Amino acid sequence: MKDQPESLEYRVAHLADRLAAGEWGELGVRAEARGGAVLLTGTVPSAKCRDDIIRTARDVLADLPVHCDIVVAETAAPAHAEDLP
Repeated sequence: MKDQPESLEYRVAHLADRLAAGEWGELGVRAEARGGAVLLTGTVPSAKCRDDIIRTARDVLADLPVHCDIVVAETAAPAHAEDLP
């Protein structure tokens, strides 16, 4: 019997485990199988964090398209006071 390729769901679960075990694990970024691709969603504190997560996903899922809907939260203090009417 030939070795069967790992299912997409298994590979996405492996990616989720790897993200959870990594530096950004507490962020709640989700990876979901969508058709023959993977969709990453969530909110992260910096562009570097988003880039690290995308890089990890592309390493783990090298032969699959990875789509990113990860939002970078603005965490810097405002540069000026807000004027309220």
